[in-house]
Amino acid sequence: MSDLRPFHLAIPVRDITATRKFYVEVLGCSVGRSSAEWIDFNFFGHQLSAHVQPQELTEVRTNVVDGEQVPVRHFGLVLAWHAWLILSNKLVHSGIQFLIGPTIRFAGKAGEQATMFIMDPSGNALEFKAFKDEHRLFTPD
Repeated sequence: MSDLRPFHLAIPVRDITATRKFYVEVLGCSVGRSSAEWIDFNFFGHQLSAHVQPQELTEVRTNVVDGEQVPVRHFGLVLAWHAWLILSNKLVHSGIQFLIGPTIRFAGKAGEQATMFIMDPSGNALEFKAFKDEHRLFTPD
């Protein structure tokens, strides 16, 4: 997977201050370029641009996946197993409210993964997941 290039994702947010605080203080992202209307983050090596556009924000709806109500509109990362454990521990101890707390999904199947879902202050759903064997990322059951 070393040939992967960083992705760029732009998301709507309500305000820059709360967005900056969440992505920097909670997730540990650094800030790149910014203005009063947008801010770029180093999102674990990827470029995440948050644009103030509250009218673009919509309620997150869910579908059932392995018995959990998973937000349909979400983004996130596949982390290394150890990095996922560190982040999940950090988030648990920070007192953050989880949409879906740290758990193992598809236990015993090819797609077995650690996963957790949180929301940023604007209601954007984020998923962080990890596979003990990253080669199984696209393996069908």
